[in-house]
Amino acid sequence: MIQDIKKKAISDLQGITSVESLEQWRIEYLGRNSQLTSILRNIRSLPENERKTVGSETNTLKELLQFEYKKFKLNLSKTNTSTNSIDVTLPGRKGNVGGLHPITSIIREITSAFGDMGFSVVEGTETELEHYNFDLLNIPANHPARDQWDTIWLDRPNRKDNLLRTHTSPMQVRVMENTTPPIRVVVPGKCYRYEATDATHEWHFHQIEGLAVAENVTFSDLKGTLYEFARRIFGPSRKVRFRCDFFPFVEPGVDMSIDWNGDWIEILGAGMVHPKVLEGVGYDSSRYTGFAFGMGPERIAMLRYNIEDIRYFFSNDLRFLSQF
Repeated sequence: MIQDIKKKAISDLQGITSVESLEQWRIEYLGRNSQLTSILRNIRSLPENERKTVGSETNTLKELLQFEYKKFKLNLSKTNTSTNSIDVTLPGRKGNVGGLHPITSIIREITSAFGDMGFSVVEGTETELEHYNFDLLNIPANHPARDQWDTIWLDRPNRKDNLLRTHTSPMQVRVMENTTPPIRVVVPGKCYRYEATDATHEWHFHQIEGLAVAENVTFSDLKGTLYEFARRIFGPSRKVRFRCDFFPFVEPGVDMSIDWNGDWIEILGAGMVHPKVLEGVGYDSSRYTGFAFGMGPERIAMLRYNIEDIRYFFSNDLRFLSQF
């Protein structure tokens, strides 16, 4: 009788194709009312010499069917998962899409504003020579900017004049060396200075340099250009203020501030290109004049997006970056 149950149970198991049918099989052969359970429940009614044999065979078969049940259930589950893993009735899920870094976005917006005013965009290397970073920009050897605590110098074999550029201004000289006026360019790029970091300072940052050189370029041209830039970036009603300032490579020099929430906030430095800079690249300073300006995109972005700490831009924190 036990062998008959075994033969029928194994045969029925092979024909099962669903989880529901498998559960019915378990109830029929391993449930509380199954034949095997009934045999074990009534084993005391058998003659004493048959009890041991019948009990052993019944328990062995029960363990076998339990093992087969678990194995078949696992295989059935894998089969159903592989064939029914996609529910075509569910709505589609959008994939994760990246975005521009806020600094990249503001640089593109600024260069686009100047592009509409006739400026071209040029870029330069982040490693520079002392000759371009300082000498040709009217920054003499005894200037504090050359100090090792401000400039990051590079250790190169047989050379002591390599450095990480401290500003994008060297491209002014490089452009003028290879171009005949008129010139109108903006130069976005990354700069490096050996500074302690805090909420408003970083040892690496971006800068956008601007240069215009031609005959009869005046300070009024500089003011008009920067005023239009402020209107494009901060709104058509934005007020600006110019104050005298000093930069070695311009004369006269100014800083420009904007009216922001009732206060004047400085956003860039500018001025008329110093005659020594023009003459250093071979221009006739009696014929050509020009203006230059430089700004930090991080500062512009901090104002635009109400960001209080410049370090957020370089922290790679997705909670911050995903807001833009």
